[in-house]
Amino acid sequence: MIRMVPPAFPKPELLVTLTGWLEIIGAVGIVIPAVSPYAAVGLALLLAAMFPANVHAARRRLTLSGKPATPLLPRTLLQLVFLAAVLLAGFMK
Repeated sequence: MIRMVPPAFPKPELLVTLTGWLEIIGAVGIVIPAVSPYAAVGLALLLAAMFPANVHAARRRLTLSGKPATPLLPRTLLQLVFLAAVLLAGFMK
C-alpha cells in the first residue's frame, strides 16, 4: 500500500497507517446511529483523498501482493460505488 502513495505526498508509511485507522473509525461510526451521517461524510472525504493513490497505482501499473492494481476506469467506477454505498449507509436509516 505504501507504494501506492504518490511521491508528492510526504511520509507515505504514516499516511497509510493514518488512513487505515480512519477507515476503521469510520466503519465503527457508520453502525452508531447518532454519528452515522458524520462517519459517512468522513469516509466519503477519505475516499476522495485517497483516490490519487489509486490513480498513481493504476498509471504506474503497480502490483499489490503480487496482483496488478485495478486499471483506472474500473477503479474509478468502483470508487463511485464505494462512495454511494458509504453515503447510503450513513444517511438511509
